[in-house]
Amino acid sequence: MRHRSRAGLGSLLLAAALLLAACGGGDEGGDGGGGGEPIKIGALTSLTGNFTPWGVQVRDGMQLAVNEINQRGGVDGRQLQLVVADDQSKAEEGTRAIERLIEQDGVVAVGGIISSDVGLATARIAEQSKVPLFLVKAGAGGILTPSSRHTFRTCLPAAPMVAGPILQYVQSKNLTRVGAIVADYAWGQAIKGALEDAFKAAPNIRLQIEVAPVGEQDFTTYLRSLERLDPQMIVATGHPPGSGPITVQSADLGFEVPITGAYTPRSLVMNGAKDAALDRYADFGCADVESSEYQDLARRFLAFSQNNKFFEDDALAGYGIVTMVAEAVGAAGDDPAAIATHLHQNTFDIPGYSFQMRWTEWGELAAARIAFDLLGRGPAPQGVNEAGEWYPERLLISEPLEPFRPPS
Repeated sequence: MRHRSRAGLGSLLLAAALLLAACGGGDEGGDGGGGGEPIKIGALTSLTGNFTPWGVQVRDGMQLAVNEINQRGGVDGRQLQLVVADDQSKAEEGTRAIERLIEQDGVVAVGGIISSDVGLATARIAEQSKVPLFLVKAGAGGILTPSSRHTFRTCLPAAPMVAGPILQYVQSKNLTRVGAIVADYAWGQAIKGALEDAFKAAPNIRLQIEVAPVGEQDFTTYLRSLERLDPQMIVATGHPPGSGPITVQSADLGFEVPITGAYTPRSLVMNGAKDAALDRYADFGCADVESSEYQDLARRFLAFSQNNKFFEDDALAGYGIVTMVAEAVGAAGDDPAAIATHLHQNTFDIPGYSFQMRWTEWGELAAARIAFDLLGRGPAPQGVNEAGEWYPERLLISEPLEPFRPPS
């Protein structure tokens, strides 16, 4: 029988403990001198390559949770240790890294996957090894299969689940012309197919999709291809690294229309687009930035991390992964298969999330509610944004999304 867990809600610490935890943001945590062998958790994420801004956030969020749990005495007297590996935003390196984490380091779980290409490669190994693997922003539908039991989404749902809220927003604004730019890799192609399927239900809305390389930063050609359509909104959801440049370059070309992003770090967009993004760029995420729980955790994160100026939902997901694994170890022991079983049998309330964490039997988010926020001018609540005065403004939190069921 499924019951609810309040994972992470007891993680508030005294200020002195926070200062002890602020050890530099993301280095591997030692065993801290606790009783017994440390419980090793793998952080496999993108610390170089196209998805570095996402990966650095994930790593630091996971390390903050490790530090806070260890300050409270660990799990049954054992300390947590974060073992960090860089997948370099490449599937082949992700494959080698997860094998090292499982076979050599003996981790009980692995979290932090950003790239869908990496997710496709590593999920197969996690399933074969029966070691829990947590996806953060790897949303290609093909990562999970009907037989998946050890792979779990945590923030970004499968691409088909993302397209529906985009269409809902378009219809709520009575728009009839929508342009989209997607990246030519697993996530971008998944979003392309999902958008095409979703918009078939709205024949009065014209949709034009352009496909660009994943590393592209000059989108002039693709934006000019949209000029004849004269779009009322541009969807950059399928091209995560391009969200900022698309925002700036579309304005330069006279597209004074809303831009919808791709679960992209807000600070990354603001750093690149600056004022061009304000009151124009909107993006999806799993963080409830209006909640006091999110804001309290954001202050702790910024006091800890030397690498980040804003608490992105990637860091929130990393924090949640560690807190859930720690609880599972405390309840079921450190056998990875037992941890996976505990995860499937429970519902978790992660502080700052826009939805409860629970999964279908194949690891899809069972009750995801996507937060859709506009980059507003602020001011931000005190202490929650060291990157400027801007702050996300809530447009909507979706109704619970129907979980995507992978084809047999």
